[in-house]
Amino acid sequence: MRNDISDRRAETGESQADLAAAVGVTRQTINAIERERYDPSLKLAFKLADHFGCRIEDLFEPADEDG
Repeated sequence: MRNDISDRRAETGESQADLAAAVGVTRQTINAIERERYDPSLKLAFKLADHFGCRIEDLFEPADEDG
């Protein structure tokens, strides 16, 4: 699943560790999500969207069927 979490973090000046602490996961989880190696649970997706003040659809976009 594609996402723009890294860009949003850069806009707010947050580190991966800062974001992880804010949403209750590890820095490694944030890293894996940003690198598109891990799709967050629905609960975590809602937490991330709430943290950035947007909708889940604004953060995440389904990958192509090939990717």
